[in-house]
Amino acid sequence: MTLKIKQKIPLKIKKIGINGEGVGNFKGTTVFVTGALKGEDVYAEITSLAPNFATAKVLKLNKKSPHRVVPMCEIYKQCGGCQIMHLAYPQQLLFKQDLLRQALKKFRPEGFETYEVRKTIGMKNPEHYRAKLQFQTRFLGEKVRAGLFAENSHRLVEIKNCLAQDETTQAIITEITELLTFHRIPIYNERKFDGIRTVMVRRAHQTGQVQIIFISSERVELTRTIASLTEKFPEIKTVALNINRKNTSEIYSNTSETEILWGERAILEGVLDYTFELSPRAFYQLNPEQTNTLYTEAVKAMDARLDDDLIDAYSGTGTIGRAFLGKVRSIRGMDVIPESIDDARVNVPGGIYEVGTAESLIPQWVADGFKATALIVDPPRTGLDDKLLDTIVATKPAKMVYVSCNVSTLARDLVKLAQVYDVKYIQSVDMFPHTARTEAVVKLVRK
Repeated sequence: MTLKIKQKIPLKIKKIGINGEGVGNFKGTTVFVTGALKGEDVYAEITSLAPNFATAKVLKLNKKSPHRVVPMCEIYKQCGGCQIMHLAYPQQLLFKQDLLRQALKKFRPEGFETYEVRKTIGMKNPEHYRAKLQFQTRFLGEKVRAGLFAENSHRLVEIKNCLAQDETTQAIITEITELLTFHRIPIYNERKFDGIRTVMVRRAHQTGQVQIIFISSERVELTRTIASLTEKFPEIKTVALNINRKNTSEIYSNTSETEILWGERAILEGVLDYTFELSPRAFYQLNPEQTNTLYTEAVKAMDARLDDDLIDAYSGTGTIGRAFLGKVRSIRGMDVIPESIDDARVNVPGGIYEVGTAESLIPQWVADGFKATALIVDPPRTGLDDKLLDTIVATKPAKMVYVSCNVSTLARDLVKLAQVYDVKYIQSVDMFPHTARTEAVVKLVRK
């Protein structure tokens, strides 16, 4: 590699990469350029070097893409939460379809060239779609501020009007910062390591009910703060506290239960034609509107029968499993978060839900005489555990639906799954407008 740090180069951008950056080639070296778009000619400065690639920033746009737009957010560049807001929304949907193709080409599961990758299903109004926020708190300039860390740093970017965030949750977090300042509540500091470090606010799309978790490195007195907050926002139904004393990037402590300080154990949310309970720590999709689309596609892909026995792996609160109630003979599921399983047992009447991992429970169920004919998985961004993949290949349920939030780990997992399943199609769903992420529903049928 002949490139050097701070070297200035002309570059033609050939595509948009999986993190939303422009990708070009300079004398045989791949260069990733933040903020550049496919089809643009840029004059760029090299910012870092690696053995097989370089990164750069745009100094000048010599030729602009016709699909470039001015980002609506005033802190777009500082925040980094949205990577492609400078790309017109219809083109974002095409890019997310291409994301899947890029990942498949990289990992090359059997027959990937002929997979049907369907057009991304987008939103009519792709703003204010996030129903849950997790903002860091810091005491800066004599005031508590909340927001996100700038990319690759612990420098807080205060967020007062996020265009991706539900407007009610944004208003509540803004009020929380005012109350924490007024009541002099201890705020986490990386040197002193004490006080509130993160606040989670979630609003149910269907009912409007709100729950809050304060994550703190020590127990704090929040009685007056909660009283003022709930008086101003009567839609708040739950306020909880999670103590996390670890000096790590993990948001929650998994060693202590989340304590309800005020209100109900859970809020009510709805999707498709049913409602369900959500406790504060339980996982649920960030974009409730598109969750209806996602679950509709998952049900369609499964093509369930009344004699099917379904496993709902990575079940969370059982929201996907609930969609199959009355469509299959039996439902079993699992999750590692006990509170989620408590919710699932309420949300899926007649279902069997247990705390544990899929890779440990499924073999146990098989040994006990239960064998699934249908399997749905909705794993975290890390994808399926290797042991679970081996278990799936060994037990071979007749049909499977893979719901993925990470195109790379999906394509990686399909390498093994394609040994025993035909990939009928992949349906992309835009759960995260203006970001370089997409959700996908994959229909698999045993060979």
